[in-house]
Amino acid sequence: MSFSKLVENKNNLEFNSNNSFKKLYKGACVKIKNSQKTFQVIGINPETKVCWIREWPFALAVNKTFSLEINQIILQTFCSESFNEK
Repeated sequence: MSFSKLVENKNNLEFNSNNSFKKLYKGACVKIKNSQKTFQVIGINPETKVCWIREWPFALAVNKTFSLEINQIILQTFCSESFNEK
């Protein structure tokens, strides 16, 4: 099963600061504030409300991961089925 199949009801999920970390899961694709790009969650720390993300689709040769406060996530969305092959 691909990550995109795990999104509830096949609808985008809007996030707010009160419940965002409860619905967020490792492998989810998300949109973040001040960006039009899609990112994939690769780790979550609910105690500090921080997650680690990478751009999706990602290049296999590049490992650009960064941490982000969960409240910067604005939307959970579908992951595309394709990968960048650079």
